[in-house]
Amino acid sequence: MGKQKLVLIGNGMAGIRAIEEILKLSPNQFDITVFGSEPYPNYNRIELSKVLQGDTELADITLNSWEWYEENDILLYPGETVTEIDTNNQIVMTDKERQVDYDRVIIATGSVPFMLPLPGADKEGVTAFRDIKDCEEMIQSSNQYKKAVVIGGGLLGLEAARGLLNLGMEVDVVHLADFLMERQLDKTAGKMLQKELEDQGMNFLLEKQSSEIIGGDRVEGLRFNDGEEVEADLIVMAVGIKPNISLAKESEIPVNRGIIVDDHLETEVTNVFAVGECAEHRETVYGLVAPLYQQGQEMAKRICGVESEGYQGSVLSTQLKVSGVDVFSTGKINEDEETKSVKIFDDWRGVYQKVLVDEGKITGAVLFGDTKDGNRLLSLINQGANIEEYTDNDRSEETGLALIDSMPDEEIICGCNGVTKGTIVDAINNQDLTTVEQVKGCTNASRSCGGCKPLVSDLLEYTLGDEYDQNQKESICGCTTLSRDEVIEEIKEKGLTHIREVMNVLGWTTDGGCSKCKPALNYYLGMLNPSEYKDEKESRYVNERLHANIQNDGTYSVVPRMYGGVTNPDDLRKIADVADKYEVRMIKVTGGQRLDLLGVNKEDLPSIWSELDMPSGSAYAKGLRTVKTCVGADFCRFGTSDSIGLGVQMEKKFEGLNTPHKVKMSVSACPRNCAEGSIKDVGIVGLDGEFEIYVGGNGGTHMRQADLLAKVKTEEEVLETTAAFLQYYRESASYLDRTSAWVEKVGIEHVQSVLSNKKTFIELNQRMDEALAVVQGQDPWKEAIEDETLLRDLYKNVKVPAGSN
Repeated sequence: MGKQKLVLIGNGMAGIRAIEEILKLSPNQFDITVFGSEPYPNYNRIELSKVLQGDTELADITLNSWEWYEENDILLYPGETVTEIDTNNQIVMTDKERQVDYDRVIIATGSVPFMLPLPGADKEGVTAFRDIKDCEEMIQSSNQYKKAVVIGGGLLGLEAARGLLNLGMEVDVVHLADFLMERQLDKTAGKMLQKELEDQGMNFLLEKQSSEIIGGDRVEGLRFNDGEEVEADLIVMAVGIKPNISLAKESEIPVNRGIIVDDHLETEVTNVFAVGECAEHRETVYGLVAPLYQQGQEMAKRICGVESEGYQGSVLSTQLKVSGVDVFSTGKINEDEETKSVKIFDDWRGVYQKVLVDEGKITGAVLFGDTKDGNRLLSLINQGANIEEYTDNDRSEETGLALIDSMPDEEIICGCNGVTKGTIVDAINNQDLTTVEQVKGCTNASRSCGGCKPLVSDLLEYTLGDEYDQNQKESICGCTTLSRDEVIEEIKEKGLTHIREVMNVLGWTTDGGCSKCKPALNYYLGMLNPSEYKDEKESRYVNERLHANIQNDGTYSVVPRMYGGVTNPDDLRKIADVADKYEVRMIKVTGGQRLDLLGVNKEDLPSIWSELDMPSGSAYAKGLRTVKTCVGADFCRFGTSDSIGLGVQMEKKFEGLNTPHKVKMSVSACPRNCAEGSIKDVGIVGLDGEFEIYVGGNGGTHMRQADLLAKVKTEEEVLETTAAFLQYYRESASYLDRTSAWVEKVGIEHVQSVLSNKKTFIELNQRMDEALAVVQGQDPWKEAIEDETLLRDLYKNVKVPAGSN
């Protein structure tokens, strides 16, 4: 009997978690196809605020990488939206005119932000805060404008406001109620939170009802019902969400507020399931991750034929952490005639705790400032516990191991994923886990909001005793306890030459590794033995194998290389001819002085590259991408050197080099620095009779001004110094560390000290020459172009379209 066809509509947290549960229960039962409207793999939406706040990047909040889909034989269509479900013939149809049959279909379309229907809401500069695209719009606005207004003083609005403050904007938070987070906090906690956030720089306009967004094409301000106005260059609406039920409704699947489901998450239509924020269970729609994961577990059991009592509903809990402010609430938050409470209020320490009691049983809690009892209280509420079980076992003064020791095994440690103390302890003992990362990989504890990481660390210490290293090193992934440096030393000492060999000899706990360690090991092995190691293409990120970057509509971007930003009529004609023939939607001049062909269909990629017959610009590479140049002394009246010539030399010298992360360079011919060397990984600035070499710059979300590495006299010295710097970076940095992060970590003085040693400097250049001789002595991409059959096989066999990593 062949596999059944399972289609997931929605590539978000709830839907993919359900797929993970299905794979655990019955890994070979289904052919799985996933459609996602966003051009990304599954990412942690809870952590979006950290991306906005500049604490992390998309790659860091990715829950399931492109490789995860490949490894589990899941066919993913990112940037593609399902527009219709034919429930009679069991077919889904998409906006790309694709049709896919199903035996079972899961609708996990999530929710959409509620946008206030205010006059002017369609103006430029008005956005929601729901996805990566919204984050990008806010970050872009912060580069040009200074005044932001956030409408909504709830959980999402406050996290958006904190992020905008971090981006350097002045922020007003507008809220209809007279205190913040009124759905999760009582008035005392709401006012305490307001004071803390005011100290951080937020300004609050409470009891204000918005009436109109004012301005021309772009927003200029916000007007209230009382006639008052406030200036604004950016308005973020964070006033709530509503279930995304349009697809179900149009497909005649019964809906109310959400898609109506039973205890097994089945809709009223045969073989159609719904899970997550779009689903309505017992007249309730949930918007927090913990109940959505619980739904996914129960639905997976029904789909795989495993008996269960089904989903019984959830007690909700909310946790907020904004720049050091800890807030937690669960269950009932306000007293009434039937309710009593136990309160602690310590104004000096900024701690407020209230536990609510109905008929002797704990029914809710609000915690501010000290939230360590949050998961315990949630667990007691779920158990229907009496208040004495909390007060008679008061652990308010307990910390660390004493607190862990007093917890029963059934106490929940990770509220988001429902992971108990007993589950974690068993995993530590039976799976030989020694790090928080390994516990996360094995049990899912701390995988979502991350608030329970300190407790997980305490559990490791409690279970392992003296064997646990509190200042544990960072392992390269959850498959091993070994750090980057330890892995490299073991490879050298034992003469390991292949990824699989490294995993076997060094005791990887996961067969075949994961999407974090495979590309890292591939890089480390190639860096250590460039002339002997054969690059394992299947271990590279998918976009590197496809030589193209996916766009938000599911099409691709093709970028031919233009050395130093210089082109010629022949190459321009090729690009124009290809663009006409394949109906390329846009040709864009990039910031790296290249031409980007946007809107290319996946099936046209092999032919386009073949007909261009130009080197790839490696816009996807963990290696050199561009060398930006100004026009230089031959044309500019301010120029002091041949910046174009030097830029071309640098790009040709380092073309194809594998590095821990992408590398961008520039060459400017005078101190005006038109090629922007101050925000490049390597920036060269020509002066009268010498060159300045700047390193470690970054113009992205984590902006960093480059440090002056050295001043040299000749172009040859520029090339040698750059080579030594890059080789030391290659040998010292962890995989996926940008030069900016690496220089920040080791210090520019340390790098200067290493490169000032003449013997070391020469040896670094020699090792760089060896690495370059290998990558420039072979051109696998050119070979693939010359064999179009091979190239088409490459594209045919890659199930997951390339994307940002």
